[in-house]
Amino acid sequence: MISNRTLLRSIILISYVIIIALVIYGISAILSYLNTGADRSKMLHTEVMQIDQYLPELTWAPLTNKGRPMGEQTLKSIENDYLDAWYVKHVAFMTNTRAGIEDYYTESARENIFNIIALNTDQNTSLESTTLEHHPTLEFFSEDGQMVVLTDHEVLEYKRIFNNDKLVAEVHEKSTYKVTLLLEDGFWRIRHLVRVKSEPYSPLHGKKVNEVSNIKGINYYPQATPWNMFGDNFDADIIASDFKLIASSGLNSIRIFVPYEGFGKSSVEKDKLSQLITLLDLAETANLKVMVTLFDFYGDYNVLDWTLTQRHAKTIVNAIKNHNALASWDIKNEPDLDFESRGKALVTAWLDKMVDFVKSQDFNHGVTIGWSDAESSLILKEKLDFVSFHYYEDVSQLANTYNALKTQIVKKPIVITEFGTSSYSGLWNPFGNSEDDQAEYHKSMQKLFSENKIQFMSWTLYDYTEIPKEVVGRFPWRKNAQKHFGFIDKNGIKKDSFEYISKE
Repeated sequence: MISNRTLLRSIILISYVIIIALVIYGISAILSYLNTGADRSKMLHTEVMQIDQYLPELTWAPLTNKGRPMGEQTLKSIENDYLDAWYVKHVAFMTNTRAGIEDYYTESARENIFNIIALNTDQNTSLESTTLEHHPTLEFFSEDGQMVVLTDHEVLEYKRIFNNDKLVAEVHEKSTYKVTLLLEDGFWRIRHLVRVKSEPYSPLHGKKVNEVSNIKGINYYPQATPWNMFGDNFDADIIASDFKLIASSGLNSIRIFVPYEGFGKSSVEKDKLSQLITLLDLAETANLKVMVTLFDFYGDYNVLDWTLTQRHAKTIVNAIKNHNALASWDIKNEPDLDFESRGKALVTAWLDKMVDFVKSQDFNHGVTIGWSDAESSLILKEKLDFVSFHYYEDVSQLANTYNALKTQIVKKPIVITEFGTSSYSGLWNPFGNSEDDQAEYHKSMQKLFSENKIQFMSWTLYDYTEIPKEVVGRFPWRKNAQKHFGFIDKNGIKKDSFEYISKE
């Protein structure tokens, strides 16, 4: 047996080795830091990561500046630090803290920012803001390479002002700024940022878009991959077969969904984009038109997130806007369901600006919003090219609901982009509908569509075996009902309702 003295010596020796190792590691870390210089992400308290947090549209005017010629690398460095400076100021005014300001503003410039923070803190006021576009012109670059003067034209700004946590004002304006930046410690810091012009911003629309008419469609996912069509499970052969079936049933269009996070958010993944284009190619072959829903499973709406969602939309819209199969854009599926959790004003403001942005990228295709009910569909109706809503209410009330809506939306098409009923009756809903009930429902709906000339897109082609919890939650009675909305059952057999998938 080991004696107590030997055990004690072993413990002391091991402790000594550990202490020496920690001392050596600490010295190495200090030397490494001193040799490599300070990491900007460590310097900046808010840890700005521009690629993930702030990506407004920025377009430089052609370089004709006075003074020293400007290199591409230097211009990019100025651009990065300039946008980061805007971002940390947005964060500072939103949180009423000073974090990051010293890293992007000179001593004299930060004094004004600190005074505003102090005043807002005293008055319990805060500001949520972002800039969506910048159009800088480089005016001057000093011969010693230490100073830059620029004019930033038509800066699109959006602000939400709160007092005592209550929204008191929303401002959307277009401004021009005179800006001076100085190179300090290897980084460009703002010395002056002065607004010289400002006016309310109202985007100009009215360009003719392709007419939305005679839509007879269906919402589409492959049976094996509901809410997860793109990615490793993408199967062009299955999609082609389904599209052939849809077209042969008398339908002429489909509605699909682009998951915001699944596509890479602001950095849209190339392989997902390629699959989306392939899907459109297959739709064109089948003579089907496609309504693309851009922001499935998005629910943040934070003002500082807006530049990222615009980058997502810009990438997708510009990649497919000239495709022959594209019919229209649906900004988001059922955003009104987020009113309670995120606030109606914030959600509506995001939708408002996103409609403008998508129209600015593509003026040939109509834009709509897939509201969850007819009542919500009156929101932003003046900005949309056609109005769409979902109808899961009493069949007998559809005509009244639709015709009442027509009295308030008289010059634009109205499309019901989701409707249907489940054929589930079982343990979790013993008094639910049968397949016969489902068939009768679709027969009645198609009769109403014909009588009232209603354009439609049903939910959905297939029954599903699995429903993600993000769709209807975890409750089994909701998930089981959602599994049985299809015209084709889980075994691939057409249900009686398939006879009424299109108009009589």
